[in-house]
Amino acid sequence: MSDLWTLEEVDRDGAIQEAAEKVDPFTRASFLKKAGLGAGAVVGGNAFLGAIPSLAMAGAIPASDVGILNFALTLEYLEAAFYAEAVAMGNFSGNVGTFAKIVSAHEDAHVAFLKGALGKAAVKKPTFDFKGTTTDEAKFKATAQVLEDTGVAAYLGQVGNIKTKQIVLAAASILPVEARHAGWVRDINGVSGAPRAFQDSKTKAQILAAVKGTGFITA
Repeated sequence: MSDLWTLEEVDRDGAIQEAAEKVDPFTRASFLKKAGLGAGAVVGGNAFLGAIPSLAMAGAIPASDVGILNFALTLEYLEAAFYAEAVAMGNFSGNVGTFAKIVSAHEDAHVAFLKGALGKAAVKKPTFDFKGTTTDEAKFKATAQVLEDTGVAAYLGQVGNIKTKQIVLAAASILPVEARHAGWVRDINGVSGAPRAFQDSKTKAQILAAVKGTGFITA
């Protein structure tokens, strides 16, 4: 079996392409280039998305890595739904509106990547109730900061537990983007984007407890 895949073979349901299309042309081109998924491009085993086809094969990775990816996917589902709802409501303009739209596209891309990597092992998308935080600007900004800070701590807390090299590289490529989101929304909120010299991590249990505490996941 060939160790090279075309975009069409990797992204059978078009989720990655659809997510990329939501980003502005420059960002979309950059996303596809960095992902090795430009027009006619192929993805090798050591490329950015090289993990997708190997992970889709049953038993290709340890069960613990599958669990970590599904943990990450659940968080990305939450973030993607939060920003998508905020954008759909159309209440925000200026820097806040730009932030919501760009981050929404990024989170959609993360969801598409993780679902593609997990294949049939991917957890189902929960249902959400964001309790008015996607329509009120003050609540949106505060909630976005909490979600982004939580995402950074979650990825940092799990990177050291991942056993598969390709997954480490994939997680490492998402982590700095989440950190940039956190810094951006902190700047919007008028607080320090880098309050400490070192970033604390959190365990899976701590993150899940925090997410449960929001009451956003209803099923």
